[in-house]
Amino acid sequence: MSTTVIPVATPTGGYDVHVGRGLLGQVPALAPERTGRVVIIHQPSLREIAAELREQLISEAGREAFLAEVPDGEEAKTAQVAGFLWGVCGQAEIGRHDLVIGMGGGAATDLAGFVAASWLRGVDVLQVPTTVAAMVDAAVGGKTGINTPEGKNLVGAFHPPIAVVADLDVLTALGANDVAAGLAEVVKAGFIEDQRILEIVEEDPAAAKDIAAPAFREIVERAIRVKARVVSEDLRESGEREILNYGHTLAHAIERNERYLWRHGAAVSVGMMFAAELSHLAGKLSEAEVDRHRDVLTSLGLPTTYRDRQWPKLEDAMKRDKKTRAGLLRFVVLDRIGRTSRLEGPDPALLLSAYAAITEE
Repeated sequence: MSTTVIPVATPTGGYDVHVGRGLLGQVPALAPERTGRVVIIHQPSLREIAAELREQLISEAGREAFLAEVPDGEEAKTAQVAGFLWGVCGQAEIGRHDLVIGMGGGAATDLAGFVAASWLRGVDVLQVPTTVAAMVDAAVGGKTGINTPEGKNLVGAFHPPIAVVADLDVLTALGANDVAAGLAEVVKAGFIEDQRILEIVEEDPAAAKDIAAPAFREIVERAIRVKARVVSEDLRESGEREILNYGHTLAHAIERNERYLWRHGAAVSVGMMFAAELSHLAGKLSEAEVDRHRDVLTSLGLPTTYRDRQWPKLEDAMKRDKKTRAGLLRFVVLDRIGRTSRLEGPDPALLLSAYAAITEE
């Protein structure tokens, strides 16, 4: 099957997202000619694939290549792990013309991007996402970061990659829950812009969840195109890019409340349900459109409710979120499906009512 190439514009020229099957072998050819040394940052489950890529870089491209294994999930996104990787870069003598490759889920690509952005004030990074969420969201756009005890992604940088390689074949190793969690970011793109994504899911949810099906590839590519368009217009999240945070304000609070044991996509799913209820209570979104949120998310096996009596902790976490400005909570809401707006400093009673609408019985 052919490769789909989706361009992303940046102030320095831009890069391409390559989507297809059997693409890992193309990674060495995407490294710039000037690259002499490469550090491959990978998660434990990708040890074998990372080793194969290292051998390709050495034998086929004539580069020196080094492996750096990091923990799974959000445990990797700490100052301690970043410090370890800076040490690896130093020992490998990574220079300004060298390359960092991030291989793994969104946490790994966020971390690799941040290390590349901060090492020598910026070296090239090439992202190889291996989860659905990383392919359609985390690895595309150039937002990098690590977490602190105070919150998620509070330390970071905007550092676009030189390329993104989304090889759908690597997704075969994922479990059904991981695929579903990634699809939360896919349908987010449907709710904020491309309704055809929602239609494809509604027509055949099973096909939408089947990584071998044409429907799955289509909705993934459509979600990447939405992300690419938005990022091309607003790299540094000064305006338009904020729409990509739909559902994420509460989602980040849930992740913190659950000590990052929840999948990001599961939290985003609940966050979108909350945002939909908030949009409805604010007089923007119709009840039928709120129901459409619930039906689409439920059909993919995603959660739409959260535990009761958690609001004070969630509200406190949201106030610490980087999207909060001058102490006012800000939410991306929908005027209708496909059309976003902002809600700044909403009445606390409105927020509590929206939360009550998504709490479990």
